[in-house]
Amino acid sequence: MDRKLVVSTSPHLKSPEDIQSIMTDVMVALFPATLMGVLIFGYQALVTIILAVVAAMVTEAIILRKGNLFGDGSAALTGLFLALVLPPSPPWWVVVIGSVVAIAVGKHLFGGIGNNIFNPALVGRAVLVVSWGAHIAGDVWVRPQPFAFMADTVTQATALSTYDFSLWDLFIGTVPGSIGETSALALLLGGLWLLYRGHIEWRIPGAFIGIVFIMGLIDGGFGMGLYHVLAGGVMIGALFMATDMVTSPVTPVGRLIFGFGCGLITMIIRLFGAYPEGVMFAILLMNSLTPIIDNLTLPKKFGEVKRSDA
Repeated sequence: MDRKLVVSTSPHLKSPEDIQSIMTDVMVALFPATLMGVLIFGYQALVTIILAVVAAMVTEAIILRKGNLFGDGSAALTGLFLALVLPPSPPWWVVVIGSVVAIAVGKHLFGGIGNNIFNPALVGRAVLVVSWGAHIAGDVWVRPQPFAFMADTVTQATALSTYDFSLWDLFIGTVPGSIGETSALALLLGGLWLLYRGHIEWRIPGAFIGIVFIMGLIDGGFGMGLYHVLAGGVMIGALFMATDMVTSPVTPVGRLIFGFGCGLITMIIRLFGAYPEGVMFAILLMNSLTPIIDNLTLPKKFGEVKRSDA
């Protein structure tokens, strides 16, 4: 008699997506911000991006002992993320060290993709800020000169240091800052692509951006609320960094808590701390709390009955 039912080990359902397709989708989402960064800041930004991506891929290939540099695409994406949160023209060796740290420490020290606790790119940036802050967080912010691709570098204060840029400049991206964080428009386009593809959902970015706006509103009115949302790394942090599926909570309530915490810590640092920007520290701190948040917000099992002491 023919067998009507064949039982095998799980998983029984296979998604058409794999790691490489997801990484490719995220890189496509980052393309508008990357393009704007190069157009606004010139060839220095392009050199920084190439250095970060190549160094990240080479580091992973060495660790995994594989000849395929691109692999599943996760190393290239980590390098791109790191480059986009760096100034346009740091020393080349700073960029390389940041990528090596991001891959070797932020990713593979914890066991590789899917096992890391912290966002690898932010780990790399945090080490650079602590070790070589003068090249990463000092007077290194390049004055935007759109389409002047070969223009000489001229530095000026960031938008979070002076608060004297227009909301339109912040929205378009013609303000000094990191390569990929200045254009809210480009980041929104990328975020919409990720939403459409189903790689992120509204809870983390919504809670993150919402609390930043509310605290900015309380501090200085409606305009200041928008200023804090559009300036600095809030948009790239909320849409791309905080939504990392490995280092963020899996439960709906947990994602709201995570986004709220990221926004709250960001604004506490901005308003009361020594740093003008707090997105990196906020996301890394909340990454460390993700396992706790998941454990506290896991839904009850269907049919679960509380134990009676009577």
